[in-house]
Amino acid sequence: MIAALLFYVFAAILLVSAAMVVSARNPVHSVLFLILAFFNAAALFVLAGAEFLAMILVIVYVGAVAVLFLFIVMMLDINFTELRSGYQRYLPVGLAVGAVLLAELVIVLGGWKVAPGAVTLRMAPGTAGLSNTAQLGRLIYTDYIFLFQAAGLVLLVAMIGAIVLTLRDRTRSRHQNVARQVARTPGDTLELMDVPSRTGVGALGIVRPKSAATAPAGEAHGPGGGHS
Repeated sequence: MIAALLFYVFAAILLVSAAMVVSARNPVHSVLFLILAFFNAAALFVLAGAEFLAMILVIVYVGAVAVLFLFIVMMLDINFTELRSGYQRYLPVGLAVGAVLLAELVIVLGGWKVAPGAVTLRMAPGTAGLSNTAQLGRLIYTDYIFLFQAAGLVLLVAMIGAIVLTLRDRTRSRHQNVARQVARTPGDTLELMDVPSRTGVGALGIVRPKSAATAPAGEAHGPGGGHS
């Protein structure tokens, strides 16, 4: 009785928070509702006896993905007024795409057939003395180890491809010359000047460091350059 009551409570909170993710006007609030939805989904997994999936959902999605979304949304300077300006113009296209997706889901779910022995397999006992996490680990790293390694290789190739596609070597970028920074002396970057009293920038002008005038184009020097 208590388990069924908890199921309905967590399911109701999950549905409400999922609806608020797409309906909240503030994206920060949307991410917070997404985190709430993940926690309630993890609670449902615990009630179903899948504690491994619950912990993975909390650690990976809440601890990494959702927090990353939150930091990105909070750090980016997004003009939400300008972002919502074309809402009504793109609304018909969005409704059409949503209708197509809904029709596809109805077709897929309408043709879904449950195998006759699926109910009995769902209640099949596991290996004695092993938890769900241990049984999943034994199954993944023994029977499906090659598929698991192939999936990891695909993710590695995708990560390398994303880095290569986004990496741009700009000609105007400034690079460090570590050997030159280590070998330079104070006289290369510091210049003693006799500045009269009550003399400002208007009289002296802006004096550049020595290294800025002598360094090759496209080369930057680290901290330490200046005047005294």
